[in-house]
Amino acid sequence: MGEIAAEVITELTARRETIGLCESLTAGLASATLAEVPGASAALRGAMVTYATDCKVGLAGVPPAVIEKYGPVSPITAREMAKAARRKLNADWGISLTGVAGPSEQDGHPVGEVWIGLASNKGCSAELAGDILSDAPLVRGCVPGSTETRNLLHGERNDVRRWAVEAALRALLKALREQNDEDGSCT
Repeated sequence: MGEIAAEVITELTARRETIGLCESLTAGLASATLAEVPGASAALRGAMVTYATDCKVGLAGVPPAVIEKYGPVSPITAREMAKAARRKLNADWGISLTGVAGPSEQDGHPVGEVWIGLASNKGCSAELAGDILSDAPLVRGCVPGSTETRNLLHGERNDVRRWAVEAALRALLKALREQNDEDGSCT
């Protein structure tokens, strides 16, 4: 994970851009991974750990109606958390991680259902971590609100958390590189 974290910090620093995080299941692991990179302070603004559902509302400012309607594990909640990270930490990019690490399901959500939210000045998105990672151990499963099977992270609790961080960093790096392509920049 250190290599991709270094790539993210290098890319953000070269662009003079910053990142803020809002983490649930990873409880600060993503921000700690970025902070391990020498020079991270040029890009890493900070992180909010919103492990408890009420912290997503109270600390991050996710609208209570979003939590009531969609729950803490959903793409909508992930987008709201990413927007909050960007806004509250005064960062160019906001990234969020919310999901179920295990060992058992949570409110009908299976272990390995992890949503990665990403926010920038161009908008926000959310993607299932299992759809970002092709080399992670995956299992097919259903997520609430969908009739189709999806790619879920598979493994022990801390494996799921580490893969979630990997997915978040890859999603951000991909977005940064796509934006470079749109801008005609080369890095």
